[in-house]
Amino acid sequence: MIMEELSPVDKFYIWLEEDKAQQEADALLPKKKRRGRKPSKKMYFTPTTDQAIHAYNLEEQYSKRNRLYRDHIHYAFDKLAENIIHTFKFYYFDVPYNDVKAEVVAFLNEKIHKYNLEKGKAFSYFSIVAKNYLIIANNANYAKMKQKADIVVIDDNRNLGAEQVYSDYQETLRDFTDLFVEYYTDNMNKIFTNKRDIIVADTLIELFRIRANIENFNKKALYILIRERTGLKTQNITKVVNIMKRQYEKMYRTFNDRGIIGNHIL
Repeated sequence: MIMEELSPVDKFYIWLEEDKAQQEADALLPKKKRRGRKPSKKMYFTPTTDQAIHAYNLEEQYSKRNRLYRDHIHYAFDKLAENIIHTFKFYYFDVPYNDVKAEVVAFLNEKIHKYNLEKGKAFSYFSIVAKNYLIIANNANYAKMKQKADIVVIDDNRNLGAEQVYSDYQETLRDFTDLFVEYYTDNMNKIFTNKRDIIVADTLIELFRIRANIENFNKKALYILIRERTGLKTQNITKVVNIMKRQYEKMYRTFNDRGIIGNHIL
């Protein structure tokens, strides 16, 4: 059977055998002394993992995909989830640790089809995916934990009028932000011409879209998330943030006076 007739997974296992044979041959050669410290841990994401994920995404037969995932992908995802959780101390969850890890692995599976072998190592890509997922989930659960705290004193002197005003303000702000997102989506390439700035602005607008899940984020966590998504430095992000902040405040004042933002009228 010629290689063209083999499925992507079949080709992967042939490549794997050839790679093992090559490694065994290389092991017989005199070893060159390497500078620096020896690796202290066995790597769980390797070039084999990258090739396995690539073959998995190309394969159409579920039985072959399942075998490949079981043999060469699942352990890497499981170990990655474990290390990300402990390294960054994502511990604000009201479910057992094993359930949290399983959720992360499941999310990595949802995103596995987006990995492109030509754009870099799988470890880098899936580390970012796992970290971003945990940042959102961790902060959301932390907020819930604060809301569920025992109420020791019931305030009988509530200012219901002030509460209603605040509620109306929040509703107006939500309406404005929805229109702000629409406006920026339509005009982003006019407001920013630098490709790097457009990437940051697009990421910020996406955060506005999913703000219901991240409204309790602190500034530091948001900057980490944006840096991970864009790959840019803080100063590049801050420049765009400041421009959008000024526009947001100016347009909000106009919106309050006239109920309009760009071509959108409330």
